[in-house]
Amino acid sequence: MTTTTGQLIGYARVSTDEQEAQLQHDALTDAGCARIFTDKASGKNTDRPELTAALDYLRPEDTLCVWKLDRFARSLIDLVTLVDALADRGIGFKVLTGALASIDPNTPDGRLMLQVVGAMAEFERSLIKERTRAGLDAARAQGRTGGRPVVMDADKLAAAKARRAKGESVTAIAKALGVSRATLYRALGGSA
Repeated sequence: MTTTTGQLIGYARVSTDEQEAQLQHDALTDAGCARIFTDKASGKNTDRPELTAALDYLRPEDTLCVWKLDRFARSLIDLVTLVDALADRGIGFKVLTGALASIDPNTPDGRLMLQVVGAMAEFERSLIKERTRAGLDAARAQGRTGGRPVVMDADKLAAAKARRAKGESVTAIAKALGVSRATLYRALGGSA
């Protein structure tokens, strides 16, 4: 539901600091958004201060515009809850690209499409998680583990404790063991 009297307000989100929101900003600007709020947060992150600010900024007859559905909601329940809350306040919702680009989620047909597309997106995220978990389990079964390699093994930790007990500085111990001071502090439990 895009209205003629309200403003089009944009919301963009990128998952990491390395990603750029410029593509989303360009599309939202081209669509006529008067203001754009941007979060840098993972989709699973519930703390999205710019989304909160956008929701607070919106007034009846405004329309919240997003570039793509996955930039807005974390799950089907989240999507439906947010769109319902907007509709209850007299605020429209518009998606620029993807399956909902030409759908008005405030009509019965549009609401059905919103739920179907949202459910498919949530299903895809679940499949990705399941495949990732299966891949990690298979790697573990072959003796491979992910993550950073262990730097402070039991021998290095014992040597570090012995040297520390003799009064040697953390800097000297870290240098002798070939580890960073931060690694040494963590290994010693902050008691260095």
